[in-house]
Amino acid sequence: MTVAAPQETDSKRATLESALEAARLTEIPSPLACLGVARAYVELDEAKEAIKWCAQVVKSGLDYRSWDAAGRILKRLYPEFAPIARRSARLAVIGSYTTDQLVDLLRLAAAERGVHLDIYESGYGQYQQEILNKESGLYAHDPELVVLAVHEGDLELPDYSPSPDETVKQEVVRWEGLWARITDNTNATVIHTSFVKRPEDPFGHLSSKLAGSRSSMVAAVNSQLGDLAPKEVAILDCERLAANLGKGRWFDDRYWHRSKQAVAFDALPTMARDISAMIGAQLGMTRKCLVLDLDGTLWGGIIGEDGMDGIRIGHGFDGEAFAAFQEYVLSLKDRGVVLAVCSKNDEATARKPFESHPDMRLSLNDIATFQANWRPKPENIRRIAESLGLGLDAMVFVDDQPAEREVVRQALEMVDVIVLPEDPSRYVETLARYPHFESASYTDEDNRRTESYRARNQAFEARDKADSLDDFLRSLDMRATIQPFDDFHLARIVQLIGKTNQFNLTTRRHNQAAVQEIIERPESIHLYLKLRDRFADHGLVGIVMGTNEGQVLEIDTLLMSCRVIGRTVEVALVGELAARARDLGYKSLRGVYRPTDRNGLVAGLYESLGFQLESETAEETVWSYELDKNPIDSQFVTTEVS
Repeated sequence: MTVAAPQETDSKRATLESALEAARLTEIPSPLACLGVARAYVELDEAKEAIKWCAQVVKSGLDYRSWDAAGRILKRLYPEFAPIARRSARLAVIGSYTTDQLVDLLRLAAAERGVHLDIYESGYGQYQQEILNKESGLYAHDPELVVLAVHEGDLELPDYSPSPDETVKQEVVRWEGLWARITDNTNATVIHTSFVKRPEDPFGHLSSKLAGSRSSMVAAVNSQLGDLAPKEVAILDCERLAANLGKGRWFDDRYWHRSKQAVAFDALPTMARDISAMIGAQLGMTRKCLVLDLDGTLWGGIIGEDGMDGIRIGHGFDGEAFAAFQEYVLSLKDRGVVLAVCSKNDEATARKPFESHPDMRLSLNDIATFQANWRPKPENIRRIAESLGLGLDAMVFVDDQPAEREVVRQALEMVDVIVLPEDPSRYVETLARYPHFESASYTDEDNRRTESYRARNQAFEARDKADSLDDFLRSLDMRATIQPFDDFHLARIVQLIGKTNQFNLTTRRHNQAAVQEIIERPESIHLYLKLRDRFADHGLVGIVMGTNEGQVLEIDTLLMSCRVIGRTVEVALVGELAARARDLGYKSLRGVYRPTDRNGLVAGLYESLGFQLESETAEETVWSYELDKNPIDSQFVTTEVS
């Protein structure tokens, strides 16, 4: 190893300081500034910081050249990234076109989320051979996720079909068969890139009236594949991405003819960013809570100075823009994003528009927790996260004031901060471009999420007022329903397994096929728990799965939604598991705790339930519970079982 001379080190430090100074010139550093800092850190052999600044390029825009340069730096440093990543996953990218550049950018976009990807990439056009051959590199990699990167030219559709329904059906069946081969041979989730219609069309505008035109059939294939995709298959809507970007930028036939690159380089950052968001959703890393400022964000003007008559919502140029932004925020809430308010304001004054302004689209019932006071916003965001039982890495903060955004960015690194433009008519566009509210599924619980989190916030406030924790827990009047898994609840069960991080003993990620396989094992026990209390019905919030290991029931998965953390509900669930195991003749339970950077709060769970330590390594601790001991009973939860 060559040791740099002091003068050389001083010179490199000076270069770094100059690069950092350039990066500080704007709220969001330019891609070139980020690359300058990353290269300076590389020269100083500080890989962690270099990786951080490579990832910052993702937040700085969607310029292909900058992403490509950052991706190349990251690729060299990638072995240094694995130990510091928040999550890791095995990914296979198999395609009908050249995917080298996409893979490099996907690695970069995932790094910005803190995800390390162990990637297997098939050769050009080899996706069918990889899928159909059980001995292929695809299956040898044992992926958790498979990106099926295919393009419109790979569809077996004519320019015109006199029987379009049959032609489309045959093509849809072909893709369903390929999905089934992957999911039958792996436990992977498939991310299938939909087919983008070419801008040129021999039928011109007449094509939209001809069901048998290729353009119409491509649209029909996309639609039917979306309708028929099983839980193990997610669809990347490339037609929507191409429409947003412009077909002229999505396609560039120079690249196809020279290197069989079906997606233009300018489009690859957008594609990589959204695939990364879908990967994050599959790994349970979806952002869950949108934290909103008020003055200048939800309405024009300052409520404390301008009064109800002076703030602008619904009328005039900017008033209509603020109303449109509220409507979009409301649509996010309706699909499961939790809303919170964080405002420097007198609380009573801040609530007035929600209560009585005729043009407000949002009401207090849409807000899970309302923090309006004069405390620093980072302090209030921490309280919001605590009251909702969410991590800071679930928070997204929106504020029109650059100074407030910066203080949150500096104090709470895990919180995503969205930079609003000066023009409120662009607020909707800006928030809609944010990709990390992407979710892996949608269930009835998502639709009722605000009600549940608002109830959790009420319980949090009640806890502060209670004389003791026991008094507080008794006052909740918690009632649990515990039942074996069933088809009706399977989607919600798989969703919980995919996204629960904090109260999750092993963080094993089972897709629907894997859960079904466990259900079908002889002598397995699988239970879900629904909870209601005096504040709300929280729906399905906990699951446990145990598998047969002789006279021992091995707890494969034990998790609870963050909505009910701290309520001792898990005692009722494990108690029912123990009772059923005893009835089936098992002698003991065995539970494993595998530590992650997010599940430390359950490190002592098994010990608190009376389990005995069996073994301990850095990777896991193993606990056992003899079933001839006293039953595991909850003091605070009334349980109904079937």
